[in-house]
Amino acid sequence: MEIHLTGKKSIYEEIMDTIERYIALGVLKDGERLPSVRALAMKLGINPNTVARAYYILEDRGVIRSIPKKGVFACAEGQGRRDPVRAEAKAQLLLFRDAGLKKEDALALVEEVYGGIS
Repeated sequence: MEIHLTGKKSIYEEIMDTIERYIALGVLKDGERLPSVRALAMKLGINPNTVARAYYILEDRGVIRSIPKKGVFACAEGQGRRDPVRAEAKAQLLLFRDAGLKKEDALALVEEVYGGIS
């Protein structure tokens, strides 16, 4: 995967645009592994936080998925683009998780909200 920085946009936006374009064109297939934040940052000669920001936003949009201790993978279907409500729910859950909400507590809240609704 080659990313060329043109300087026309913010670096993280160029990274995002390139990855989205590669997925749309089929260069990156569903489930294909992307470089780690550190590896891509070193390759481009930029701060790892810039790559992390791009990956975070792409994950929020459903373009990629991050699996802890496994890596970052392309989502060719782009689930977030097709279902904005699901993408927003996922974004909020990620925020809650990062704020310290445990999985069990989140599931209990889901049960509380949905109750007996199927």
